[in-house]
Amino acid sequence: MFAQPLSNWLHRRGLHFSWVIVTLTFLTALSSSAALGLPGALLQPLSQEFGWDVEQISSALALRFALFGLMGPFAAILMERFGLRNVVVTALTLVAAGMALATRMTQFWHLVLFWGIMLGIGSGLTALVLSAVVSNRWFDSHRGLVIGLLTASSATGQLIFLPVGAWLVEHFGWRLAVAPVFAACALVAVAVYLLMRNRPSDVGLAPFGAAPAVAGTPTAAAPAMRISFATPFKILAEAAQYRVFWVLAGTFFICGLSTNGLIQTHFISLCGDAGLGAVPAASVLAMMGAFDLVGTIASGWLSDRYDNRKLLFMYYGLRGLSLLWLPYSEFTLYGLSLFAMFYGLDWIATVPPTVRLTAATFGKEKAGMVFGWIFAAHQLGAAVAAYGAGRVRTLLLTYDPALFAAGAACLVAAAIIWLIRRPAPASSAAAVAAKAA
Repeated sequence: MFAQPLSNWLHRRGLHFSWVIVTLTFLTALSSSAALGLPGALLQPLSQEFGWDVEQISSALALRFALFGLMGPFAAILMERFGLRNVVVTALTLVAAGMALATRMTQFWHLVLFWGIMLGIGSGLTALVLSAVVSNRWFDSHRGLVIGLLTASSATGQLIFLPVGAWLVEHFGWRLAVAPVFAACALVAVAVYLLMRNRPSDVGLAPFGAAPAVAGTPTAAAPAMRISFATPFKILAEAAQYRVFWVLAGTFFICGLSTNGLIQTHFISLCGDAGLGAVPAASVLAMMGAFDLVGTIASGWLSDRYDNRKLLFMYYGLRGLSLLWLPYSEFTLYGLSLFAMFYGLDWIATVPPTVRLTAATFGKEKAGMVFGWIFAAHQLGAAVAAYGAGRVRTLLLTYDPALFAAGAACLVAAAIIWLIRRPAPASSAAAVAAKAA
């Protein structure tokens, strides 16, 4: 509708339409990540109103994380079959509906349906797989930087929405706190419908950084292989033959366990146990988001230039040490600020190197689906931590064992990343995979 005229207008000014796609993807991930992060600020209000304990609420949020991850490989298929625009608009509609309907819930199964199933499926369709697909389709260069920008959007969503949500909860109740996230999802859905396109060839362009001859008709640019809903399982069976897949999936499981599932879900409740209010706790999360915005973009830049294994070793190691130190921070302004800086800088910084290693091993065409399975492992780790930390809190009245376990797991991830051999600089995906196995 408006994409082609806008692309022509930008082209006359020396700008590539791919940056519009990046902006739309950034806003999509920002709004859906805000929807994922907000329930963490509502654990105590929901418990007080409905009488559900932390373990019960955490089980619904764990289902959300599991579906969020398991949708990844199939999201790549849906994007191939129905196009980016249709998938993203559907996903944002699901997320917005789930957030809005939750304000009318009265039973626990409502929470499971609205914030477990609907939010899990909707956000899963717009997860990191979307970022990987966009970077591979629309960019022939600067892919690491683009992945860094897009994954940083989740931090930006937290930075913008969580303090506002916590303030609204404190002054007007948790239902009104849902309104900004709902409005953001709805507005972004309209923008995506008007401007999103599937491939550069849809607006007569080559990918950014590629020779103009790469551009062609939409038919010519279509993927060569026939796809079906069995394709992700075939890709999984192929990827499972290589050691690098299991190392990346295992470390990403630990990544999810130590971020989304633990800190994003339980940090405000953890601070509440230490006598810190929801608004100051959300502000610390926003501070983490600010540092992560810088760290993830920098990670994308670094992943284009340096050994991605060394980057992952550093990220997991620093994260593990920061989690082990958190119980001893005494939850003072100084202690939490120090934690927010070290933890925040590498919250999602692991994504660009992981995507780069995936693409280097399995090739550009399969990278989206393979990374979908690796991301599924990430969210299964998040689900384990979301429920496990809630159960630990219910049984022991403290989160400390969960923090120590997550910190130790990160140190293990830092060690096992060296099981991946240095990827070959070029050649075919099959040859690279054979060397990496």
